[in-house]
Amino acid sequence: MPTTSTADPQVVEAALRRLAPNWTTDIVRSIAKYGPTLQVREVAGHVPGLSESYASKRLAGMRQDGLVDRDDAFDRFAPYHLTQQARTLGPVYRALSQWSSQHITPSMLERPGRIEDALQRLQPIETTGVVQLLAENGGMTYNQIAVESGVYRQLLAVRIARLQADGLVVSTGSRNHGRYTLTDAGRALGPAYTAVQQWHDRHTAKSPAPAQAAKVRSLTVPAEGAQSVRTAAALRRSPVPPSLFSHAPQPQPQVPYTVTAASHPARGR
Repeated sequence: MPTTSTADPQVVEAALRRLAPNWTTDIVRSIAKYGPTLQVREVAGHVPGLSESYASKRLAGMRQDGLVDRDDAFDRFAPYHLTQQARTLGPVYRALSQWSSQHITPSMLERPGRIEDALQRLQPIETTGVVQLLAENGGMTYNQIAVESGVYRQLLAVRIARLQADGLVVSTGSRNHGRYTLTDAGRALGPAYTAVQQWHDRHTAKSPAPAQAAKVRSLTVPAEGAQSVRTAAALRRSPVPPSLFSHAPQPQPQVPYTVTAASHPARGR
């Protein structure tokens, strides 16, 4: 069955960029598992390969992003705890982990690694919009994508190359004469985008509806020969499961892991 999502690309990418920095997933997991509060040195001790100095920097960044907080901001020894936003990340992490294990990464990769790998593939700017365009139209030329997306062409060329390297898009022919289509992994992104949108909406105060609602794309694979239709719809909120890191199904991956080392920068220490 087609996968559908009415997620707003700008909302999704802004949320993904808050979650994507190296070690963020591991830190959330550690505080959730060993907390409810942890000092910087304790966080570093629970995350293999994470130095205390970098843990301090990452926790400071996560505090600015609203994922962690501490009772005394001026005490460098004060422990950190997860905010309500971080404590409700379970559906997002599960959706990303399931998508990754089914379509992208080898099954031996541990769950936090699968989540972080998925975040690195999906967070680059304009990724969501291009994926949704291709899902709506079934396949497009480079010029069609440039016109419909409004993305600056030099950025679009880089973005499409990254989408291909990350196993989300394939092409037939040259850039100027070929067509781009989504892989199975790209077509299966609907639940992940929806989970991110719902998480954002849950923690965003509602404001009066504008005179003209912003247009969002529907991530769906159209029936053969049908015209693409773009609609906006309100997302249903779903109850949040109790655990951030309950085990998700791990069937054998369907798409080989094709990302080069250059596609994903090495973690900082």
